[in-house]
Amino acid sequence: MIPGGNILAVQAENDTELLCLFIFVRWLSCLMMDYLNAHIGEFAALAVALFWTISALAFESASRKIGSLSVNIMRLWMGLIFISLLTAVTRGQILPFDATRHNWIWLALSGIVGLVLGDYFLFRSYPLIGSRFAMLVMTLAPPLSAVFAYFILGESLKLIQIGGMVVVIIGIAIAIFNKPVKGEWLSVKLSSAGLLFAFIGAIGQALGIVLSKYGMEGYDPFASTQIRIIAAVAGYSIILTFLRRWNQVSTSFRNLSAMKAVTLGAFFGPFLGISFSLLSVKYTEAGIASTIMSITPVLILAPSLWINKEKVTPVEIAGAILSVAGVALFFI
Repeated sequence: MIPGGNILAVQAENDTELLCLFIFVRWLSCLMMDYLNAHIGEFAALAVALFWTISALAFESASRKIGSLSVNIMRLWMGLIFISLLTAVTRGQILPFDATRHNWIWLALSGIVGLVLGDYFLFRSYPLIGSRFAMLVMTLAPPLSAVFAYFILGESLKLIQIGGMVVVIIGIAIAIFNKPVKGEWLSVKLSSAGLLFAFIGAIGQALGIVLSKYGMEGYDPFASTQIRIIAAVAGYSIILTFLRRWNQVSTSFRNLSAMKAVTLGAFFGPFLGISFSLLSVKYTEAGIASTIMSITPVLILAPSLWINKEKVTPVEIAGAILSVAGVALFFI
């Protein structure tokens, strides 16, 4: 009887330990879920930064082969196809037929401002001042979006969040400004037109994200993205018609390597990237979302080192660490 009693005692002790372990894991998972739910907007913005890093590398490769205008119109068409298939399954509608007039007007306007005006002038600035200086100017987008959100949406920021924005912007500036480019020095005279184009790009991105938040008004983020992309496709179609570049677009389909890159970029850019950006501004302030998304130029340093074999300096690493620290302030 004693050995059997010992076995039962040991088994009861083991059951108690397992129960305690189960309760602890359950408590920890609930705690983590509460934390994730409390910061869903910030995590969505962080995902956007990762998505845009992938799409930037893909679009850079494609643009070198078929040109930026062709890439822009093709990425939007592909993104629209991806997201339409998703909404057909998840919402039972292939297009946003249930959107209100408010949704259509303001989301379409945000698509024109952000995806057409912003992206078009950003791409125009690249050959004039280079992508490094263009992206440096684009770090103005987060504070600009916070200013626009203050006047348009009546949003406010806590002191620690403002500090996080400043830290992220400084980190990005350090990482990009010190990126070595052959033949360029800090004292180089930059094209005033290039700087103006990049600044317009920053304004377009900042105002576009704020208009998106105002236009959604509780509407589905993925369906909202459809409206933005539809408006952007119309906008780029007008530009291509005006510049008479449709022949260039049609011949681009023959370049298979470029098409693969555009497809990859469209999946992570117009599809996941833009959709998650709207999800982000739905659950957090536009200034916070825009700031977290703006760490893409820093995140791209690692794949640039691995894929393009570019040299990454200690100063760039310091800028990356500083930016990540700034993002962390939004989660406190």
